[in-house]
Amino acid sequence: MTTNKLIKKIAIAGVVCVTLLNSGCNKDLLNTTPPGAIASGNMWKTDNLTDLGVDGVYSALRLGINTGAASGRELYQYDRFVTSQVRDADPFLSGNATSSNGMFSDVWKDLYEGIHRANDGITNIPLQSPSSPEKKARYVAELKFLRAYFYFRLNQLYKGVPVYLEITDVSAMNKPRETEAQVWDVIVKDLTDCINETNLPDKYAKGDAKFGHVTKGAAYALRGKAYLYQQKWDLAIADFAKVRQAGFSLFGNYFELFRPANEQCDEMIFSIQNKGLSGFGSTTQFFTGTRSSFGSCWNTYLIAPDLVDSYENADGSPFKWDDVIPGYSSKSITQREVYFFRNNLTDAEKQTITKRGVDLTDYLPDGNEQRIRKAYTNRDPRLEQNVITPYATYLGRQIEGADRTFTSRWPHRNENLPTLDLTTDTRTFFYYLHRKFVYLGSTELPDRASGPTDFPLIRFGDVLLMWAEALNESGKTAEAIPLVNEVRKRAGVALLNSSAATTVNGQADLRERIRHERRAEFPNEGISYFDEMRWKTWKQTVFYPGNGVKQIWGFVVSPYLWQGDYIYNWAIPQQEVQMNSSLQQNPGWVD
Repeated sequence: MTTNKLIKKIAIAGVVCVTLLNSGCNKDLLNTTPPGAIASGNMWKTDNLTDLGVDGVYSALRLGINTGAASGRELYQYDRFVTSQVRDADPFLSGNATSSNGMFSDVWKDLYEGIHRANDGITNIPLQSPSSPEKKARYVAELKFLRAYFYFRLNQLYKGVPVYLEITDVSAMNKPRETEAQVWDVIVKDLTDCINETNLPDKYAKGDAKFGHVTKGAAYALRGKAYLYQQKWDLAIADFAKVRQAGFSLFGNYFELFRPANEQCDEMIFSIQNKGLSGFGSTTQFFTGTRSSFGSCWNTYLIAPDLVDSYENADGSPFKWDDVIPGYSSKSITQREVYFFRNNLTDAEKQTITKRGVDLTDYLPDGNEQRIRKAYTNRDPRLEQNVITPYATYLGRQIEGADRTFTSRWPHRNENLPTLDLTTDTRTFFYYLHRKFVYLGSTELPDRASGPTDFPLIRFGDVLLMWAEALNESGKTAEAIPLVNEVRKRAGVALLNSSAATTVNGQADLRERIRHERRAEFPNEGISYFDEMRWKTWKQTVFYPGNGVKQIWGFVVSPYLWQGDYIYNWAIPQQEVQMNSSLQQNPGWVD
C-alpha cells in the first residue's frame, strides 16, 4: 500500500468525509494527519485514494471500540459471558435482555457498516481505480474476505440476516432475512473467490510492509471455520490443513506470544493492527488492567473462578481443592474465605472479618499465603500466564520513579511503598484478574486506552483445535489427538495419552477435552462465548444453579439467570424491525 493512512467514509449529502482511525495495514506507516473531505464520486480515482478507501474498510474492524467506557462490543469483552465476568450488571447474564437492548442494534450497525464499505470498494475499484490490475485484483479479494468476515459475525449471532452485495441506499435496505444456511453460502463464495485470486499471497512475512492485510491463509482459516459451523467436517479439515501449508505455525512460548515483539509471528494469521497512540490502540489494558497497571485503568472485566478451577494439574489430572486443602469443599462458601487472607492480619482486620461471619480457626498467621499458593503451583502453566492469582506478583506502574512489582493480597491495604498491594477499582472484593493483554511496567503502554499490541482475530492455535474438532467429529479421533497435543506441548501440560489421567476414551471424551482445551487456551481473546453458542453449551457451562459474578472463593456477588433457550439466537434489533417490515424476529424475543 503506497500510504497506510486509515479512513472512515461517511456519506453525507454526496460528500465523503474522511477521518483517521486505524487499519489492518502496516501500522508503522500510519499517517496520523487526517486528510480533508473528498467528493464521493472521486473516492477511488487515484492510486492513493484507492489505498485510502481500502484502509477505510479495514477500519470497520475497529467499530465498537470506545475509550470512554467499555462498549461491551469489542471481541475480548464477549468473554464476560463465559471465561471472564463483568463487575457491573449485564442484562445478558441477569436474565432481562430485550430486543431493544442497545447491544443488538449497535453490533448490527457496526457489522453492516463494514459490509457497506466493502461493497463500495468491491464495486468501484474495478470501475474507477487507476491502480495496476494486479493491485486492484488483490484489493477486491481482500475486501471480499472482509465482507465475508462481517457476515460471519452476523450469522454467528443472529442466525440469518439480510444480504446486500451491492452498494445500497439506506432507503432501499428493505430486504427480508436470508436463512442461516444461505448466509453461510454467501460467506463461502466470497472466501472462495478470495482464495482463487492469484495476486493474493499465502502469507506475509514479519516486517513486510503489507503485514496485516488479508492473505490466502486467513481465507482458508475463515472458510474452514464456516464449514465447521455447518458441520461439513471434511471440508473444514481440508481448509485447516491448507493453513499449515501456507506457512503458519505455533509460536514457541504461550506467554510471550501476546507481547508486542511477537505480534507478527507465524502464529498470527489475521489481526486488528494497533498503535500506541490515542485512538489507534487496544483497550484491553484499560478495561482488564488495574490501578496498578497504569494508575487509572478499570478492571471492568475479571476472570471467572470457574475458569481458574478448570485448569488441570501439570500432569493432566483434574485440579481438586480438597487435594490442596483437605476438607475445603465441605466448608460453607462463606467460611472458605479464611484460606485466602494475607499473613499477619491486624487486630482491626480480624475484627472486621469475624463480624461478617468468618471463623478464623483455620487461619495461619505466618503461613496462610504459602498454603493458598500451593493451589496455583504445578498447574497448567497457562493458568498463571492468563490470570493474576492470589499472592502472585505483577510488574506495574511507576511509584517514586521506578516500576514496581505489586502483589495480589486480601484484604487490600495500600498500593504505596513498602506494601505494594495490587490495587483495583473493586478492592473491597477479591477477584481473579487478567494477565493476558495487560501490559508490563511503564514502557510498554504510552496511553491507558492505546495498547500497541495487535489483537488476533485468527491465530494458528485456534486453527489447530478447530482442525482437531473437525477430525474428531468426523470419526477420526486418533488423527485429532496429535493436533491437540501440539497445543498442550507448547503450553507445558501433559500430553493426551501420556498417563491414566490423560488417556482418551473415545470420541465423546475427546470432544470434552477439546472444549476444555479451547477454554484454557483463549481467555480474553473473544472466542469462548462463540464456542459455547455454537456447541449449545452456554446454559450448562455458565447458568447452572448458584453461579454468578463470584469472588475467588465462590461467594456470589451478582447471580446469573437463564432467561430461555431462545437467547442462543440474538434478537433482531427492534428498531430494525420497525424500519423494515420484511424482517422477522427470532422466536422468543419481545420488546
